[in-house]
Amino acid sequence: MEKLLELFRSHIGVEKGLSANTVSSYCSDLRDFWQYLGAGADPGSVSRDRILDYLGACKEKGMESSTLARRLVSIKVFFRFLCAERMIREDVTDIMDSPKLWRLLPDLLSSREMEDFLKAFPDTPKDPLGFRNRAILETIYACGLRVSEAAALELGSIQFDEGLMRVFGKGGKERIVPIAPFTMDMLKKYISEVRPGFTSDGGTKAKLFVSRTGRVLDRERIWAIVKEAARIAGISKNIHPHTLRHSFASHLLENGADLRIIQELLGHADIGTTQIYTHVDQNRLISTHRKFHPRA
Repeated sequence: MEKLLELFRSHIGVEKGLSANTVSSYCSDLRDFWQYLGAGADPGSVSRDRILDYLGACKEKGMESSTLARRLVSIKVFFRFLCAERMIREDVTDIMDSPKLWRLLPDLLSSREMEDFLKAFPDTPKDPLGFRNRAILETIYACGLRVSEAAALELGSIQFDEGLMRVFGKGGKERIVPIAPFTMDMLKKYISEVRPGFTSDGGTKAKLFVSRTGRVLDRERIWAIVKEAARIAGISKNIHPHTLRHSFASHLLENGADLRIIQELLGHADIGTTQIYTHVDQNRLISTHRKFHPRA
């Protein structure tokens, strides 16, 4: 990879005349991307979905949209260079439009697709790992969590009597979200019947979701669980943990929830961030217009 980067650096610095700072930024972005892919990754085998996976992972880490857009530009320029030099057969980034970057990130799942997605894993403790995976996915979707928030949940985060969950979001900001009864029952079974088989650590400060050996599940492992569920469910959309959060907000909006309430549930400081979810409700807008407007 370093040899390719040196060729790329020379190309954009000498032939294209880009500034030293720009060249440095592009190469730094590409090193981060290749670290995500794995040192031995072949540029010719990198798919568009893999690039989207990377951008989604960056977004989940709290990266700003402007930085995401720049990283996509770095990747696009690099793959354009590789294709022009005939080092790869096809430029998979050709149709990726950075000004509309957020549209390239996880697709929305319909209510029916979400049901199929969640049912990829069993809802019975007889399959401990499968049940744990189902509990994770149910919790993220039912509570609209970020993957980092789900990974950070502790046993003491759940208020069973009130049916609520304490969540710490970006910047350590705390919010309280309700838990659906089905999800609450699943978490009770997971904590009482499954988790003790993985670890004896039952203190309230202990992490809620753990591996079969009792280790804390990190974001990457939860990411892999989401991908596995999509594969089992036969869903071809580009699914990420953020898809569940996106679908949570969109399904609430579709069913008449107030945007301000959705903002509180998601933990958005600015309602402008929440408004990105309104684009998925265009079908309802069209339907309402056709039904009630005299010229429709």
